[in-house]
Amino acid sequence: MDCSKVGKLILHLRKEKNMTQKEVADKLNISDKTISKWERGLGYPDISLLSKLSNIFDINIEKILIGDLQPNEVDGGNMKRIKFYVCPNCGNITTCTGQAEISCCGRRLKPEIHKLVDDNHKITVEEIENDYYVTIDHEMTKEHYISFVAYVTYDRVLIVKLYPEQNPSVRFPRLSKGKLYIFCNQDGLIMK
Repeated sequence: MDCSKVGKLILHLRKEKNMTQKEVADKLNISDKTISKWERGLGYPDISLLSKLSNIFDINIEKILIGDLQPNEVDGGNMKRIKFYVCPNCGNITTCTGQAEISCCGRRLKPEIHKLVDDNHKITVEEIENDYYVTIDHEMTKEHYISFVAYVTYDRVLIVKLYPEQNPSVRFPRLSKGKLYIFCNQDGLIMK
């Protein structure tokens, strides 16, 4: 851990939050002299304080230890570059269009890598009125089911969450050309 980098980061984050050294110190139950010492690179926070610092500054503990907050490259947020992150414990679904560090249930998540539709995950799309009616030929038991269906166009994402023992069919408004994704709890992300 580089004391100087960590100190500069703490100073930057404190000012970003418009907090004084005393205000930060009071939240941590330490003296403001300790905060000053850190910011001047003459020491760094005790490991027992990292979680509290993380909460005060809304920053990942790892970033505090590294002493650096490098921004992602601006990519314009094109939805066609969407990445899906699914927590294996609770099933939370998160999406992003650029680089991100996503975690859930205490674990860092990696973006799901999609596979192409196969015989075990047959997807049928019909046009009904102004909608796409999507049906998936797939079992929906508590052990093996489709968790969500997503329709992605260049400027939007529509996601429908599905649950075990539910009918695996959804309707989406007919929009511009897009991609259809399903997520099977056992086989992962599949694209049509």
